[in-house]
Amino acid sequence: MDEQAIIAYLAETFNGLDVQRPIEGPGAGDTFFIYDPRRDLDDKRRFPFATIVTKDYGDFDNTSNLNRPGVFRLNIGVSRDTFRSLFEEGAEHDNAALDTLIPHPVYASQSWVSVLNPSQQTFESLRPLLAEAYERAVRRIVTVR
Repeated sequence: MDEQAIIAYLAETFNGLDVQRPIEGPGAGDTFFIYDPRRDLDDKRRFPFATIVTKDYGDFDNTSNLNRPGVFRLNIGVSRDTFRSLFEEGAEHDNAALDTLIPHPVYASQSWVSVLNPSQQTFESLRPLLAEAYERAVRRIVTVR
């Protein structure tokens, strides 16, 4: 799977999706998947449920070594219960390993998971996680409206 295939899957699968791909600023080159069917949420509520990150962010987020040519990281915000079911507490993970589900190197405490350059087979296993993240985003927005 490449970035474009993942973006196409999400855009075609989930209704009300706003796909943001900044060309300037700190998020330039990355992709943010936000549930905002009316495109009217204020900035405080425009929180992505999944992202694709294409570069390291200084000392803040660099353990995935995303500055390697062609490497990107798909990040998904899942429920705490799902997160706990996926990872053994205290286990070590190689944040730079390709095609391996890992806790997000920075946002694991917020129940985000990641995969660098997922294969088609790995992506198939991520579909339920993406669906869960999307449903959580929908519930969050519906609750505030």
